[in-house]
Order: sequence, then C-alpha cells, then structure tokens
Amino acid sequence: MANSQTKGNRSFSFSFRVLTSAISIALCIFFTFSFLFTTHHYHHRHNNNIGSDGVARGFGSVTRSILALKTDPLKPRLDHIKKQAEDHRILALMYASYAKKLKLESSKVVRVFAELSRDFSYLMNKPRYTSLFGSDGVIDEAVLRQLEKEIKERIKTARQVIGEAKESFDNQLKIQKLKDTIFAVNEQLTKAKKQGAFSSLIAAKSIPKSLHCISMRLMEERIAHPEKYLDEGKPTSPELEDPKLYHYAIFSDNVVAASVVVNSATKNAKEPWKHVFHVVTDKMNLGAMQVMFKLKDYNGAHIEVKAVEDYTFLNSSYVPVLRQLESANLQKFYFENKLENATKDTTNMKFRNPKYLSILNHLRFYLPEMYPKLHRILFLDDDIVVQKDLTGLWKIDMDGKVNGAVETCFGSFHRYAQYMNFSHPLIKAKFNPKACAWAYGMNFFDLDAWRREKCTEEYHYWQNLNENRTLWKLGTLPPGLITFYSTTKPLEKSWHVLGLGYNPSISMEEINNAAVVHFNGNMKPWLDIAMNQFKPLWTKFVDFELEFVQSCNFGL
Repeated sequence: MANSQTKGNRSFSFSFRVLTSAISIALCIFFTFSFLFTTHHYHHRHNNNIGSDGVARGFGSVTRSILALKTDPLKPRLDHIKKQAEDHRILALMYASYAKKLKLESSKVVRVFAELSRDFSYLMNKPRYTSLFGSDGVIDEAVLRQLEKEIKERIKTARQVIGEAKESFDNQLKIQKLKDTIFAVNEQLTKAKKQGAFSSLIAAKSIPKSLHCISMRLMEERIAHPEKYLDEGKPTSPELEDPKLYHYAIFSDNVVAASVVVNSATKNAKEPWKHVFHVVTDKMNLGAMQVMFKLKDYNGAHIEVKAVEDYTFLNSSYVPVLRQLESANLQKFYFENKLENATKDTTNMKFRNPKYLSILNHLRFYLPEMYPKLHRILFLDDDIVVQKDLTGLWKIDMDGKVNGAVETCFGSFHRYAQYMNFSHPLIKAKFNPKACAWAYGMNFFDLDAWRREKCTEEYHYWQNLNENRTLWKLGTLPPGLITFYSTTKPLEKSWHVLGLGYNPSISMEEINNAAVVHFNGNMKPWLDIAMNQFKPLWTKFVDFELEFVQSCNFGL
C-alpha cells in the first residue's frame, strides 16, 4: 500500500517537471523570434534614412513604432499649440463683433480683428500642417516647430492689436483713465484758481497810475492855492448838523470813487439841496479830497470833508482795533507773510488786504459819536452808484431797530455760520448759525436807537474778545453781524443790488430796478479788471470834463 503511494508521487513530480520545461522552452522561442523581428524592422527603417552619400538624415523626424505613437511626447505640445491658436482666433472674432456693436468710427479696427481670425484659420488649414492632426499620422517635430513659430508670431500680433484697442472696449479701463484725467485737471484747476485769486487780489490792492495822478494833481492844486480850499477858522455850516436834512456818511481814500457816489446821489435826488454828505478820509488824501469837492457845485448839495484825525476820540485807548493794529502779532500776520506762502492760504487770503489796517474801514461803528446832533444817517461805501432818489429810506418805519439793510442769504449761503467760528463756545451760545446775513455798503442807521441799545459798547466787547482772531477773521462784516444781531430791519432787495465786482450773471433788469448798485468784490470799476458790461454804470458819473481828470487820461 505504501509502495503504490510512493510510485504515484514520483509519477506526479515527473509530469510537473516536464510541463515546466515545455513552458520555458516555448517562452525562449517566442522572445528569440520577437527580438529577431524587431532588429530586422529597425535596420530596415534605419537604412531608409541613410542617403546615397551615407549620411544620416531627419534626426528630428525619427519614427517610432505603432506602440510608441500612442504615447508620443509631442502630442500634448501639438494640442497646446492648437488650443492657443483657436483661443486667439475666437478672441479676435469677439473683438471684431464688439467693435461692430460699438459702431466705432474707424472700421479699420474691425477689419484687423477679422483678418487676424482668418489668418489663424488659414494657418491651421495649410496642407503642410494638416498632416499633424491626423489620428494615425506621425508627428514631424520639425514641422511642429515651424507651426509653433508661426502661431506664436500671430499670437504676438493679436495681443498687440488687442492691447492697443482695449482702451476702446474696456469700460473699466476707460473709466479709470477718465478719473485720472479728471483728477489731473482738478489739480491744475485748483492751482490756477489759487494763482488767479492771488493775482486778482494784487490787482485789487493796486492803485491805477491815472488815479494816483489825479490825487497828485489835486494835491498840487491844494498846495499852490491854499486860500481857496482852507476851511479852518470858518464857521460850521448849520446844514451840516441839521437833523431835518438827509445825511450821508462816506469814508474813503479814493477821490474819484467818493466823487462818483456824491455825483450819482445828487443827480438822482429830487431836491439835492436837502442832502448833506459827510466825507471822511485820511490825512494824506485830505487836500486832494477838499479840492475835488470844491471844483463843482453838485447841484446845491452840502458837502463836508474831514480827516479821520480830526476826530480826536478815535485813539488806541478807546478803539480796540487801533490798539490791536499796534500789536506785534497782527503786524506779523500782515507784513511777515512770505510770498511763496501767499497762494497757499486762499481761504484767508482776502483778509490780508491792507484796507483792514485802515481805521477808515472801522469808522462805521462810531457814527453816533461822530455826528452827535443827528438822528438818522445813511452809510454808503465808496464803490456804490446811486441810481434813484433815496429819500424814501428816511420814511421807513424802523420798528425800533438800529440798522436797515438788505439781507443776502439764499439757501444755505450767507448765513452767520459762514462768517463766525461756531466751534467757539461764546459764539455758539449767543448766535444762531442759520441766521440770515445782511450787506454792508448801503445801511440806514437810526442813531437814536443805536445810542439806546449801546451798540458801540457791544462792538467793543466782542472786538476785545477777538484780539487773537479766534471768533472771526478780519473785516467789518462779522463784527457788524454780531453788533446788530437782533437790531437789524430787513429792507426791500431793490434798494441795494450787490455783486457787480465779482458776479457777471446779474441781470440788467435787476440792476435797472435797483436804487443802489454795489461793486463789491475785486473787480472795482476804476480798475482795468472791471467787468465791461457793468463799468459804464459807474463811469457815467465820473467828471471827465474836469481838467485834472483829462490831464491824467483817466479811464483810457
């Protein structure tokens, strides 16, 4: 039993060995024939690439077996080139379509994009390159390299054209460029405005040569014939203190401007002999002013010419402004301002005008003391022209108010907040920032009500508090708004039309209906920078027939 089992095992082992040997022999025969076939095929193909001169050709186009073609490393490269060409062809078509939609004036842009798109299609369909895209074809690397080169050249051209035309198509780019342009223009405009404002102030501060000439000629006449113009020692004319007459106050150092105010008022007055003009100037211009108002009759009107120095109570111990003008800080503010900084402080530039240093600008706060026997007086600036009889102002019921003036506010403009510092607790507590401002230049004052309300004392109180200019900047309007805050009666707007020295859009209808027109602003009518459409309103009251005016070529 055991022997038979042993024989069976031996028989199985022998059979397994025979089977293993047969498989090994079969594998050896297969690999041998496969090697021989591959070697013969390689030599056959290799010999085909040998020229008659024995030199090998086409190293860039060595062919591979069918198995190798399925994993050709040039295939992804070819696909990438094809995709790039197709993407840029479509992009060129899109830009061409968008250009048509925008209806651009230059049809050349549309043609260029259309041609770019056709060029890509033409290149990809060249017979030389179509063989590269065959599914069973063999990729020739040299041809592929040439295709890639031509595709890249066209892509470069397409991108350049798109980059140049993008500004016309890209709204965001156009918006950004427009913003940059607007910003640059605004910068230039701001700079030009500052320079213009500075130049305008220089022109406004200047004295024309002809105007200076007139003052000098009049002063020469005063020195040559003092007996004709000397009023000292003569009794005061009773009309100058008669409260029943119509009294005017004019404070000026401009002889021609002051004469125009008086000329225009007397020529339009129904009874000029009932009108009294109190002209106050500085000591330097007193002689010229005296001569000017002695040269003609002014239709019988009464004219008093005095110097501010004649009012002895106006000294630094009584007048806060005079004391402040003597301070080192205020002198530094005016006289140590460097030229290179002049155009930077455009907000406060106008307050650096030397006219604010003159006491003539502040006399309006001392009218009751200057004219103690008068009950009412009309204050007129020297840059106004009277066009109608003004006696109607003396018939207005002032309702106990001190100041009769035309209000200038409209909307949010010309409110108290624009003239005073409402961040200061004193200003904030006392005044309403939305209160309507009014105009200086033609103001009808009830001097009795002024004395009763003690307005001069009120002015002194606030002026002393503002020594460091923390409540308001320099000027007379802010302290006037404060002094007469609750004691101003609004007048009909036709009494006083403003803006002829800065606003060219004022209608002639409004001007013709006005009793008084005011050349407030830098473009004064006696300057070359005056607005031509308004200047004749002023020049028609200049005494061009006077010898002194003619000899100085004034107005030419």
